Amino acid sequence: MGSNIPSTAEPAVRLNEGLLGRMVRIAMLLVWLSAGLAVFLPFAFDTSPWNAVTLHVPGNQGNWWHVLVGAPFFLAYPMIWLRLRGFYSPHPGNGPGLRLLAGIIVLSALSTLAVQTPFLLHLAGTSEWQRLAVLSLGSGTLIATALILFFHRRRFSAWNASVAALNAAYLANAALCLVVYSGAAGSLASRSGWFVTMGILWPMILELGWLLFLSPRNAYLR
Repeated sequence: MGSNIPSTAEPAVRLNEGLLGRMVRIAMLLVWLSAGLAVFLPFAFDTSPWNAVTLHVPGNQGNWWHVLVGAPFFLAYPMIWLRLRGFYSPHPGNGPGLRLLAGIIVLSALSTLAVQTPFLLHLAGTSEWQRLAVLSLGSGTLIATALILFFHRRRFSAWNASVAALNAAYLANAALCLVVYSGAAGSLASRSGWFVTMGILWPMILELGWLLFLSPRNAYLR
């Protein structure tokens, strides 16, 4: 009689786990939709990432640094594509879309590293704590994620590796910008993108940590 209890309870456990997983996936899709919206919200000085990449910067001061720092915010759109695809693809794999995404992630990581050059050379005009925070959060996030994905590559499905790498590339740049513009003057409306990004950063960090350290071997995070 006691042996029947596990078999009766097991389907309920599976159902709850499936429901929880779907709720988490929906929540993260909403987070990344917010990130997609933040591309067009002013991050600092009434300037959005879209303004930065199109060189519409106050005082006509737009340059290569603004383009490189604004471009990684657009990684929200490939991530939204991944999330939506995950809802309908029962067996996500190594399609051409994921290979194209890998190239985009590498370019974004390189742009973030280039953005940090002025901080590395003490040319950014920021305080020492800001300089250390930018270098550790930017380079540190990228390097740590790359090393974990490489040395433990057998543990990750192509899908999870893509999500983790894309997450890290976005976070490295977003964290850098949050530090640099933390003290920017202006009203809430002129910095709404900064506050939105600060809010969505935390669930992204939690998800990246789960992917890198706690996810089951070759599991699919859809």
